Amino acid sequence: MKPLVTFIFGLTSFFIFVSLFTETVAEKDGVYIVYMGAAPKTKGSLRHDHAQLLSSLLKRNKNALVRSYKNGFSGFAARLSAEEAHSIAQRAGVVSVFPDPVLELHTTRSWDFLNYQTSVVIDSNPNSNSNSTSNDSGAIIGILDTGIWPESESFNDKAMGPIPSRWNGTCAKAQDFNTSNCNKKIIGARSYEDDETSVIKYQSPRDMVGHGTHVASTAAGSEVQGVSYYGLAEGTAKGGSPGSRIAMYRVCSPNNGCRGSSILAAFDDAIADGVDVLSLSLGAPSFFKPQITDDPIALGAFHAVQHGITVVCSAGNDGPDPGTVVNAAPWIVTVAASTIDRAFESEVVLGNNTVIKGEGINFASIQKSPVYPIVYGKSAKKKDADVNDSRNCNTNSLDQELVKGKIVVCENLDKTYANEHMDEVKQLGGIGVVLIDYDSKGMASSFGTFPMTVISSEDGAKVLSYINSTKNPVATILRTTSPTKYTPAPIIAYFSSRGPSTIPKNILKPDIAAPGVNILAAWMGNDTAEAPEGKDPPLYNLISGTSMACPHVSGIAATVKSKNPTWSPSAIRSAIMTTANQINNLKAPITTEKGVAATPYDFGAGEVSPTGPLQPGLVYETTAIDYLNFLCHHGYNITTIKTIANAIPDGFTCPKESSIDLISNINYPSIAITNFNEKAGRKVNRTLTNVAGDGNSVYTVTIDSPANLDVKVVPNKLQFTKNGDKSSYEVSFSAANPLKEDVFGSIAWSNGKYKVRSPFAVSSKRDN
Repeated sequence: MKPLVTFIFGLTSFFIFVSLFTETVAEKDGVYIVYMGAAPKTKGSLRHDHAQLLSSLLKRNKNALVRSYKNGFSGFAARLSAEEAHSIAQRAGVVSVFPDPVLELHTTRSWDFLNYQTSVVIDSNPNSNSNSTSNDSGAIIGILDTGIWPESESFNDKAMGPIPSRWNGTCAKAQDFNTSNCNKKIIGARSYEDDETSVIKYQSPRDMVGHGTHVASTAAGSEVQGVSYYGLAEGTAKGGSPGSRIAMYRVCSPNNGCRGSSILAAFDDAIADGVDVLSLSLGAPSFFKPQITDDPIALGAFHAVQHGITVVCSAGNDGPDPGTVVNAAPWIVTVAASTIDRAFESEVVLGNNTVIKGEGINFASIQKSPVYPIVYGKSAKKKDADVNDSRNCNTNSLDQELVKGKIVVCENLDKTYANEHMDEVKQLGGIGVVLIDYDSKGMASSFGTFPMTVISSEDGAKVLSYINSTKNPVATILRTTSPTKYTPAPIIAYFSSRGPSTIPKNILKPDIAAPGVNILAAWMGNDTAEAPEGKDPPLYNLISGTSMACPHVSGIAATVKSKNPTWSPSAIRSAIMTTANQINNLKAPITTEKGVAATPYDFGAGEVSPTGPLQPGLVYETTAIDYLNFLCHHGYNITTIKTIANAIPDGFTCPKESSIDLISNINYPSIAITNFNEKAGRKVNRTLTNVAGDGNSVYTVTIDSPANLDVKVVPNKLQFTKNGDKSSYEVSFSAANPLKEDVFGSIAWSNGKYKVRSPFAVSSKRDN
């Protein structure tokens, strides 16, 4: 089991996600999604076969239809038997039929840190900074999440201009939410009814979990000064694009998770509503590997991108295992999580005056002097209990008489939630916990008023050595402080899902990393469960996950769109990726939590820059033909592709030699090659488009490659004379000997002013 970092899905109401997901996928009768490809070109009408299918269903059972999709794509969700689902899948015009899945939910200092890290200087518009206090960017960010708490000061609309006239959305009305809750900041709010079989129903855009409010304020929250988490992390809260508007689509409920049918409905509505960016901090668990046509996020995102909407998704929280990245379709911007330079330190003071820095958020009020007895969980073992259970401080493993009134040292050998160790010790009368867990480095869980901290294995050895060196060991745990300028930062968070992608490995995922650890942002105003004892509910909360990283990139994407309204989603993604940073605040390569250099499987192109994407110089435009060829190479036939896509050039057909390996050749801002044969080598092509304006400019290539791989680029110089100019190059990969492991490098083009960098990954292993 993965460790708890204050992941939002660690909230009690979301413990059921994975089990619900598994049950839903396995069910024989229930809600199925019938996906029928692109929406008809004639607005206001459904495709004939869609209407025919709906008619036959409603004649059988008037309550069969759950919802219909008709704006951005065609299809519906309905209650079907397994036999009916199989029968419908054979009908003309149906691309896929699959059970309705339940998906899981995957600030102040973060924006200051990103700006400090970036090396890009904007010289044409000093106010075009992604976290500027501009009151109106013109961009609209749609957020698919748990809803929004509109009363938060982060959603004030002071000095914002009129709502864009192109906005076609609505502000839903519910018992606890009405049109007055929307303003010039929150311009839209929709919710999607829970399944009618649910015992408890919740039909409102209001956030009853906190996650959606946190995400929305991170992406586009207005500037609010003097916020903190009970005095910690004090500063000015602001979103990545504070001048952008927010449209909330509540697709997740407190009771039933995030249903695929609701997610597709939100995509369908958002396309018609007129959003510019869609932000999804949710996805399938990594063990579930759906096909593109069975994945509601991949399908909805495909159609959104075809309508000019940039789609940004979290990479998942199943790291650090390889191959765990989700939301990996090439038309999605996939975001990993990193730390910032702010720590939440809770020190352990031993009786020999040794001070050990731990991590965790506690508001304890015990003495600062080391006067409390401290005991190792193993030494407090309950009779007949397993030794490893007692080392972990697992349930029913500790002797209450040996724990009562003491600080207990536990080890997180089983990678269980940090709070579980606290709960066990607390109920036995222990007064504090020191948890040894190296993997949680850089992440602080919240322990309320209970004295608890998390330390590394190295420091854990020091604590145990002290305990064994004296007859009456004592210690204390200090209240948390939040120092800044912590080094090194960023590091890639332990929990952040890793590449390579498995659908397929020939697209390098994740694309980019952004702050996702202990991010302070707005919270729902009635969360008494989150409040420490004796405190009011927090208006701003600190939580971690790729859920928090995703809206950082969504905010930047919205700012880029507002400054460059004609740019395509792929141009925006390219600008974000090619201007990323790979260096930490010690001017050394960014590392993982283990202290080793991060690779593109960890952070894609690197840590996002707030300002660099505004002036990237050149961009890789991944065209509609690229995406069609991706589907061809992925194994879909031309008939299915023509049903899926709404804009296919006349005469387009799949290449005769389609194969997974050819996916490497689509015009993506990174390069991934699998099944590499050193004897045959491999060649790929890329095309760059000038977006720096008119004027002659020559870019020269720089190659960073490992010693066991030979990389050549032809030509080694590219010339551009006017805005929109395109120029192509070929990359050849070869090696003298077989590759024993995946290798990484980069190709960068520079004209002295702009640097356009693309990472690459090469593997001899076959895609699996």
